[in-house]
Amino acid sequence: QDSVERIVEDAAMDLSLNPFSSGTRLRDMIRAIRASKTAAEERAVVRRECAAIRAAISDNDQDYRHRNMAKLMFIHMLGYPTHFGQMECLKLIAASGFPEKRIGYLGLTLLLDERQEVLMLVTNSLKQDLNHSNQFIVGLALCALGNICSAEMARDLAPEVERLLQTRDPNTKKKAALCSIRIVRKVPDLAENFMGSAASLLKEKHHGVLISVVQLCTELCKASREALEYLRKHSVEGLVRILRDVSNSSYAPEYDIAGITDPFLHIRVLRLMRTLGQGDADCSEHVNDILAQVATKTESNKNAGNAILYECVETIMGIEATSGLRVLAINILGRFLSNRDNNIRYVALNMLMKAMAVDTLAVQRHRVTILECVKDADVSIRKRALELVYLLVNDTNVKPLTKELVDYLEVSDDDFKEDLTAKICSIVEKFSQDKLWYLDQMFKVLTLTGNFVKDDVWHALIVLISNAPELQGYSVRSLYKALQASGTQESLVRVAVWCIGEYGEMLVNNISMLDVEEPITVTESDAVDALELALKRYSVDVTTRAMCLVALLKLSSRFPQTSKRIQAIVVQNKGNTVLELQQRSIEFNSIIQRHQSIKSSLLERMPVLDEASYLLKRAASSQATVSLTKSAPSAASGGSLKVPNGAVKPPPAPLADLLDLSSDDAPVTTSAPSTAPNDFLQDLLGIGLIDTSTAGGAPSASTDILMDLLSIGSYPVQNGLPATSNIGSPGQAVTKHAPGTPQVIDLLDGLSPSTPLPGLPLSLDYLAAFLVIRKLTITLLVFDHQM
Repeated sequence: QDSVERIVEDAAMDLSLNPFSSGTRLRDMIRAIRASKTAAEERAVVRRECAAIRAAISDNDQDYRHRNMAKLMFIHMLGYPTHFGQMECLKLIAASGFPEKRIGYLGLTLLLDERQEVLMLVTNSLKQDLNHSNQFIVGLALCALGNICSAEMARDLAPEVERLLQTRDPNTKKKAALCSIRIVRKVPDLAENFMGSAASLLKEKHHGVLISVVQLCTELCKASREALEYLRKHSVEGLVRILRDVSNSSYAPEYDIAGITDPFLHIRVLRLMRTLGQGDADCSEHVNDILAQVATKTESNKNAGNAILYECVETIMGIEATSGLRVLAINILGRFLSNRDNNIRYVALNMLMKAMAVDTLAVQRHRVTILECVKDADVSIRKRALELVYLLVNDTNVKPLTKELVDYLEVSDDDFKEDLTAKICSIVEKFSQDKLWYLDQMFKVLTLTGNFVKDDVWHALIVLISNAPELQGYSVRSLYKALQASGTQESLVRVAVWCIGEYGEMLVNNISMLDVEEPITVTESDAVDALELALKRYSVDVTTRAMCLVALLKLSSRFPQTSKRIQAIVVQNKGNTVLELQQRSIEFNSIIQRHQSIKSSLLERMPVLDEASYLLKRAASSQATVSLTKSAPSAASGGSLKVPNGAVKPPPAPLADLLDLSSDDAPVTTSAPSTAPNDFLQDLLGIGLIDTSTAGGAPSASTDILMDLLSIGSYPVQNGLPATSNIGSPGQAVTKHAPGTPQVIDLLDGLSPSTPLPGLPLSLDYLAAFLVIRKLTITLLVFDHQM
């Protein structure tokens, strides 16, 4: 009967009211908004309703003020402006009834924030409500103050909030503690006002009050050093008692979660213990026993237990705990790694990375489990585990760990191979003490994931091979076999091509065989076949094809019987659309066909590359790249340029200065590679020759310019005449200048200064040899024309 009457009355009210008058119920407005089929219809409904609310505000309609405020809050949540209703909030707060105050404070927290000037008008109402006899009205004021309190309001109302911390009602205490957190954050100077009250409230039994007070103590420690010292003296025993009581308490339905009593209180107390014990040995000693108890008694078969164990481990790692307690904590993380939950394993890996700075030996015991995580299906776990493995590597375990990573490299996902390859290369370079082991690991990486190897890595590999004459034969044979097995990896092809071009005779004649090697049969034609196949396979990559052409040119000198075939291969690029390859093909063909007398001297082995200088330049280049990345705007405006492989390249010099066409006789000022950043060759290459001789005098005017073109390095003087050195080995072949030699104009004098050079850098990709050969060809053409 009552329900029917209520329905009839509601229907009559709906018929008598305008659908969008101030008396419309909230549910009707929500129903009308949801019934809108387009955004325009929704805006029209909201516009009409806002107009009705404005009219009611102008008429000072008190009967529907709370209903209008409820509708304004819903409209505000939809994203429409509702600033015109802010004063209505203040009127509702000033009302005497609880329903009006509840809507008023709710609207205050939603429609206003601490930046609004209107908020200053509510300070007096808040102060009155904080002193109200009704605890529910006090609770409303505390909730509002805890949400929108500004610094000025905090200073004005802090005494009332501090007084409410001492009331008997637990709900009021809880809300007052939470409101105190907001006050301390806004005005840290008020922290000392709440220290005593916070420490005394740790004796409470109500868990809601305890959680709020513990959070207040944590905030006080962050805000004030004095509060931190005070709480270390007066709250540690209370925290230990709380944690012990909660851990040993019997079943309590109101606080039980998955069989664990109030895990939220556990976690809050543990975090506060970590804050208090950090850097304080006495405080840490007081909490060691209870931490050990929590770590051993908490079950790990539920998420609630795992959360408590994780916080316990983080607290142990953050305080001055004993070594035994730290080992216990790391063992807990080891158990986490065996959990099937990916989230638990991920946070365990994160914590183990932090634990590396505390107890590396304890983390090493879980190395096998961590390596298994590298093979996990989850990509985030794989990456985090790989970073942890990288931290675990040292001189004693580098070989087994590297073997595990290389074995996994073959079956890993393509998305993960780049990171894994970079880490393996970094580990091998950093911890290798044996060059043979270094070469073996790098050859495996090049064979498996050569496409992911960065340029500076295989550059460093070539530098090492150049500085290890006893391993050059082993290197070229290993690379040749790897090239035959897997010729699809770009970096492998480049390194193999370079080694075959430099050490081809070692490959064919099995020179410098090691005990671990087995002889292989490779003919001169097989070596040329390998280069020809690489040249055809990498028809798109200009760098690889250019290296193949230079390697073929060098083999034409080392294997005279294959010279005709090599010339035919080189000529195939004579009409290449890429100018670089076309020019190399034409010039190399000219050398093979017309200049047999000087070819062997010209194509000698490259001199030993200075490993120390390269490493220094590589480190400097990395630092410069980082600095350029940080200062991108300045780099964009001018100055140094960032090239793809990470080197720093100065702006190119003008072409006239490069060729030095204006003054052939002008002296060229040179210096060591480390002090001549504008040198053209050094700019392009970045690797210097070992300075094998002392600087001599400048060549005389009658010096044979043809041999001067081939000179690299310093000019040793013999019998009073300057000597020139070959491209392959500085200072070996000495040729005296014959009288009457025609003087040839050196069109590229800027590339080969006539003053002594302490060490001219060479490129890993044969750029130096190419520049000298190009200069030689142009000079010979001029010489033939004069003849």
